[in-house]
Amino acid sequence: MALTTPALSGELAETLAASSAALSNDLRVALPGIIQTFDPETVTCTIAPAIKGMANASDGSSSSVSYPLLVDVPVVFPRGGGCTLTFPIKKGDECLVIFADRAIDFWWQNGGTQEPVNERQHSLSDAFAIPGPQSQIQKISGISTSAAQLRTDDGTAFIEVAAGHAITLSTPGKLTAKAEGGTEITSPTIVLNGAVTINGPLSQGKGAAGGGAALLGPVSVDTEVHAGGISLTTHTHSGVQSGGSNTGGPR
Repeated sequence: MALTTPALSGELAETLAASSAALSNDLRVALPGIIQTFDPETVTCTIAPAIKGMANASDGSSSSVSYPLLVDVPVVFPRGGGCTLTFPIKKGDECLVIFADRAIDFWWQNGGTQEPVNERQHSLSDAFAIPGPQSQIQKISGISTSAAQLRTDDGTAFIEVAAGHAITLSTPGKLTAKAEGGTEITSPTIVLNGAVTINGPLSQGKGAAGGGAALLGPVSVDTEVHAGGISLTTHTHSGVQSGGSNTGGPR
């Protein structure tokens, strides 16, 4: 019996639908992933995709399958203008994996504009990793809603820039700064709360406006003190005799 036009149309629609479903199933765009290893020398990582794929059988049935580990995946750190924001990446960190439209092999090796090494598209072999997405089980808390922060996940150490222009640095650990070219701070007032140790010479009142010094004391000096060029430990007084009279001022 000859097939009617509606019957042919129905079979064509089913074929097109099946073809479209197969194409979509094989198309890779983006997936959450879990970092397995990180190589700081090549700036790449190995990733386990965190969502399973679907495999279709010849009888039309389907089942979930685990994707293979993604290896040599370039890590995307915020970067530009000669500066890069990096952070440590460890096993178990979550990330977003995106898949390039074309093969990235030649670009990854040489940079610049390159031809694709072959005709593959949206392949598991052409992934990039963006660290940062958070599942509910690993999300951080205490996110500031009024300032930008560079912070530890527990929030106890952070650098904060607030919308009101205040900048705050806080840490329960040690703060260390090194500036081989020198350090200059311009501020109408500077308050230091805590014991202060200075390993090097101290100059005061040497600026254009001069300035005095007021100390609550007591003050202890291990070696020598000079005032107006006169030594505190070795200066003498002339024109005096032993007795109960007081000396004149030091000179």
